[in-house]
Amino acid sequence: MTMLFWAGNSIAGRALAGAVPPVALSFWRWAAALVLVTPLAWPHLKRDWPELRRRWKMIVALAAMGVASFGVLLYFGLQTTTALNSVVMQAAIPPLVMLFGWLALRDRVNRWQIAGMALSLVGVLAVVTHGRPWDLLHLGLNAGDGLILIGVVLYAVYSLMLRQRPQVHALSLLWATFVASLVLLAPLYAVELAAGHRIVVSPASFAGIAYVAIFPSFLSYLFYNRGIELSGAARASQYLHVQPIFGAILAVLLLGEAFGPHHAVGMVLILAGILVAARRPPA
Repeated sequence: MTMLFWAGNSIAGRALAGAVPPVALSFWRWAAALVLVTPLAWPHLKRDWPELRRRWKMIVALAAMGVASFGVLLYFGLQTTTALNSVVMQAAIPPLVMLFGWLALRDRVNRWQIAGMALSLVGVLAVVTHGRPWDLLHLGLNAGDGLILIGVVLYAVYSLMLRQRPQVHALSLLWATFVASLVLLAPLYAVELAAGHRIVVSPASFAGIAYVAIFPSFLSYLFYNRGIELSGAARASQYLHVQPIFGAILAVLLLGEAFGPHHAVGMVLILAGILVAARRPPA
């Protein structure tokens, strides 16, 4: 359910393009999610407050690198690219986490993991260039794809930064990162409003905002945290690979987007890379 809801985030972002400005969608998403999570987090906040206050710089960094920035870049990107491209590119987050951990933190990797990372990154390249890698020579790329790719890279960095997260209850951390994200997004939202970009008032707009607030923001994080608690992080993280499949199905069925050969090639390469990277080296 977590991966289904997260896949739906790209579908909603694409469907709301032109009706709900990107920063507004991100701001109200986290504002509503904060309202929902506060009653659950409140019993833990009193105990965790000293640690949250002591580690406030890390909380702001987590919000800046992952929670706030990824959503804004995703929604900006979905103004000009397809939800299909978005969900396939997001499948590259686990291999990128592995790559950055190897480069920056000297995490140990074996040859199968290196081969898997390479396959997955070639798959992302196939999607971003629409199967035309020579476009990189003259920068003939969709701006939306580029923004989402930046968001994917930042989210991979955010995932690594979680190793240094404050040692507090998961709901306390969720509450704190939502608050920090709203503080970071508020100036951008003010600029967006000053530029004359307003939400188109309609039932569809409010339904879309409600969806991204309740499902990809509030419930998904609760479910994912609970899933990790029940099955362990390694097993739970394997479900991340299901998200692009859900996303592709939803984009075709709900948005009528065309599933092109470059999507198929990219998805196969990314999933093949994940399978290769997960292979155990011979003893």
